[in-house]
Amino acid sequence: MSDSVLYEVTDGLATITINRPDAMNAMNTEAKVALRDALQTAGQDTAVRAVLLTAAGNRAFCVGQDLKEHVGNLISDRETGTSLTMSTVADHYNPIVRAITEMPKPVVAGVNGVAAGAGFGFALAADFRVVANTASFNTSFVGVALTADSGVSWTLPRLIGASRASDLLLFPRSLKAQEAYDLGIANRLVPSDALAAEAAAVARTLADGPTVAYAAIKASLAYGASHSLSDALEKEDALQTMAGASEDHAIAVQAFLAKEAPRYLGR
Repeated sequence: MSDSVLYEVTDGLATITINRPDAMNAMNTEAKVALRDALQTAGQDTAVRAVLLTAAGNRAFCVGQDLKEHVGNLISDRETGTSLTMSTVADHYNPIVRAITEMPKPVVAGVNGVAAGAGFGFALAADFRVVANTASFNTSFVGVALTADSGVSWTLPRLIGASRASDLLLFPRSLKAQEAYDLGIANRLVPSDALAAEAAAVARTLADGPTVAYAAIKASLAYGASHSLSDALEKEDALQTMAGASEDHAIAVQAFLAKEAPRYLGR
C-alpha cells in the first residue's frame, strides 16, 4: 500500500484511511491506485468481515480529483496529442465504486469533513454513512465543467430522489451535515470529536455480525434497484436459501433458544 492510503485489519475489520490531509484528501493518481487496490484487497480477503472507509485530518473526507495534477495531465495530453487524463474514470473511479458496492461485506464511511465530487461518490457508495456535524457535501462537477462520475448519477437520486439530485448536480452548493441527514444522505450524525469512535463502533458491530446475511442484503438491494417485484422475490428466495444454510444462521437460532447473545463466525 501507499502512504497516501493506509490499510489495517483488526479482528475482521479493515480500516482504510485516505491519508492526504494537507491536500484535503484529494485524489492524485497514487492515491486513486492505492484506494482501489486497498478496497479490492479487503473485498477478496475472507478474513475481512466489514470495512471502515475514512480519512485523515478533520477538514475533509475527500474533495475528489486533485485538480493540480489534473491540470498538469491535461497540458501533457495537449502537448503529446493524447487523451489519457479522463481515463481515470474507467481506470480508478469506477473500480473504486464497484469495489465498495459489490464486495460481499458491509462498508461504513466515516465522513469527517468535506466530501466533494468523487469523494461524495465514495461516501454515497458505502452501505452506511456516519457523518460529523461539521462535515459537508458538494457534487462540484459542474464547477469544473464536468459531469457526474463515481456513481453519483446512480446513488444520489436513489437516496434523495431525481428532482433533488438534479438540483444538486446542476446547481452545486455546500450541503451541510444536518441537511444531508434530513435528506437521508447521512445515516447517523455525530459531533465531530465523536466521529472516529462512532464510525469505528458501527463498523465493529458489522464486523462481528452475520457476514453472509449482510452480503445477501447488499445483493438484494442492488438487484431490487433495477428489477421487477417478481424478479426481486425470486432473488430474495435464492439469497434466503443461501443465508439459511450458513453457520451463522444456525448459531443465531441456537442462541435464541438458549436466550444468549450469538457469537457469529462470519460464515
